[in-house]
Amino acid sequence: MRATVFDLDDTLIDSGGAWSAACAAFTAAHGHAWTAADSAALHGNGGWTAYVSALCGGLPVERVLDGCLANMLDLIESIELLPGAAELTEEAERFGPLALVSASPRRFVEKVLVHVGLACRFQVVVCGEDVDRPKPAPDPYLLAVQELGVEAADCLAVEDSPHGIRSAHAAGLTVLAIPRHGDPLPADVAALAAHVACNAREALSLLSFTVVP
Repeated sequence: MRATVFDLDDTLIDSGGAWSAACAAFTAAHGHAWTAADSAALHGNGGWTAYVSALCGGLPVERVLDGCLANMLDLIESIELLPGAAELTEEAERFGPLALVSASPRRFVEKVLVHVGLACRFQVVVCGEDVDRPKPAPDPYLLAVQELGVEAADCLAVEDSPHGIRSAHAAGLTVLAIPRHGDPLPADVAALAAHVACNAREALSLLSFTVVP
């Protein structure tokens, strides 16, 4: 492979719970009691601001973004790398450049990458506001490989969510899936992944790249 493209939330960093807490605090101020179903709906959802907007009676998505992001930035210090994530990115970097594709806003992505010590590892960073069509559309991954200057077929995507896996596969990347908490993927989604690992440490053994001159 010429390059590796990583998802961020719940692939490299343990942030799903923090995003749920940030959005729950925002929706509580607008009369909605957050549920486990809401947390599940948020997972890998590139259209998360529209989802939260609907819970709050149709608030403008700009208000949703600003409010939830402010709550999330307050929680950054509590966010940690998932076990094996640093080693996985280091190993992947031996074979080619790295990119990051995240549905999260850039203000969060840049700050959390500094916090966990990965800010200098990625040559390309694509965030939620960089594309008109978020995951599961292929647009974020297509933009990442374009900016890397490589063909999608020469890239590996590392993803945790069904939306992300669908996005990377639709863009033509080979997918290494690391489902959040090791949960089983829906059968139709699992069929899109070339490899599935329980966690980042297990994924290390699956990085059998062919280096293209």
